[in-house]
Amino acid sequence: MAQSNLLDVDWSKIPAPTDDGSAAHLIGMTIPPINLLATDDNSVTLSGLPGRTVVFAYPRTGEPGKIALVDDWDMIPGARGCTPQTCSFRDLFAELKAAGAKRVFGLSTQDNVYQTEMASRLHLPFPVLSDEKLALTRALKLPTMEVAGLTLIKRLALIIDDGHITHVFYPVFPPDRNAGDVLAWLKANPV
Repeated sequence: MAQSNLLDVDWSKIPAPTDDGSAAHLIGMTIPPINLLATDDNSVTLSGLPGRTVVFAYPRTGEPGKIALVDDWDMIPGARGCTPQTCSFRDLFAELKAAGAKRVFGLSTQDNVYQTEMASRLHLPFPVLSDEKLALTRALKLPTMEVAGLTLIKRLALIIDDGHITHVFYPVFPPDRNAGDVLAWLKANPV
């Protein structure tokens, strides 16, 4: 089935994910020293970044007019909405920075080539990190889902202060409100 407009979603027709507790262990964890390739061709080690970092993770972005990964993608709780989530972080990027985020990253298990095309197409002002080999996902035991033989990160957002996770947004629904929720939290919890 071809993907429809990736930004125009009626969230009342999409099943919401439930809190399965698979992110509860993350608060207080130290980020391991794992290098991830970014869409700006830099290697990023989240554990070594000083200050406050926002990382939002998602299963995978689609391409308008392309075939979906599976026919029932929209009915998998938490699957639909990667592009709206990413665009909301793009649209609120300056405000997130003004509220104390020194940097913002997207994160998925898609390869860097795919992510680079998406980052260019969506005009992202921040890099997207590829955890294609699942190194960070496994080290942190991030919540995942298996779809079409692929391991995908369930949608979440992390606030990382000096290499330590201080807050987790999980589950995230609807995805297009995630950046606004993160912004409100940053304003209420200044560094």
